[in-house]
Amino acid sequence: QVQLVESGGGSVQAGGSLTLSCAGSGYPLSNKCMGWFRQAPGKEREGVARIYTATGSTYAADAVKGRFNISQDAAEDTVYLQMNSLKPEDTAMYYCAFRLGACRAGTVFVRDFPHWGQGTQVTVSS
Repeated sequence: QVQLVESGGGSVQAGGSLTLSCAGSGYPLSNKCMGWFRQAPGKEREGVARIYTATGSTYAADAVKGRFNISQDAAEDTVYLQMNSLKPEDTAMYYCAFRLGACRAGTVFVRDFPHWGQGTQVTVSS
């Protein structure tokens, strides 16, 4: 059975850093599009970043570009989201998700991803 488990969330002051992890089980990491998403209270879920595990190709949304970095550890079947220079507006529940095969070019679209984790909360205080 496919399972994704996020960890690493927490509370941090503005300007701080956090690293989220997404550990998978029940499937191999190879040839998957892995994405990170977030949802703030009262807002729609939005794509943050994604990585195509077969090539390491990445994409980050404009709101986080230059601050967040997505990476993978194939040996551990784990995908990471390194978040730097955090802002209060980054406060949200963060989810990882995957789809089989390559990523859609130039975006990270919620509806492209059928498999989701339960989420980890990130709170950034000013």
